[in-house]
Amino acid sequence: MATRTDAPTRREQILKEAARLFAERGFHGVGVDEIGAAVGISGPGLYRHFPGKDAMLAELLVGISDSLLTGAKRRLAEDGAAGAEAVLDSLIEGHIDFALDDRPLITLHDRELDRLRDADRKMVRQLQRQYVELWVGVLREVYPAVAEPAARSAVHSVFGLLNSTPHLGRPGRAVTASLLHRMARGAFAAVGEA
Repeated sequence: MATRTDAPTRREQILKEAARLFAERGFHGVGVDEIGAAVGISGPGLYRHFPGKDAMLAELLVGISDSLLTGAKRRLAEDGAAGAEAVLDSLIEGHIDFALDDRPLITLHDRELDRLRDADRKMVRQLQRQYVELWVGVLREVYPAVAEPAARSAVHSVFGLLNSTPHLGRPGRAVTASLLHRMARGAFAAVGEA
């Protein structure tokens, strides 16, 4: 994925700290004053950027789902000429980057998705379905004999594996990324051989 080199905006700083705090203490366990203090502004100052905590949560969860889908589409476009195997590896690498770099968002999604307004929750689910289906298509190109339901189950299982990072120790990013990649490919190979 392309790495952004300029400094994060105040809005991005707020979202990052909100994600961290929500993941640590739960959505209801964090006040706007605490989020503001984490980024060096008053709690009421947050309202210049967001209407409230609910809006922060929605932007975090809709935003990461959109970002994963957008990144996957970009990887498919960039790596497609190299073949389905290369695209699958690229998709795995992209999801591993997310899982290792945005651990609080995984925790936040697991715990707080039901707190979103219906429209925002539906948007998250719609984006996630599109993300899954993109993976299913690539996986079935690599393993054409795998039926669509089995491919979908395998994709969801691999996401469960990759999204387990909040529960992992920290043996080092490169070691963890390599292990997760091998395990994901192994899981997909197992379904391809079944």
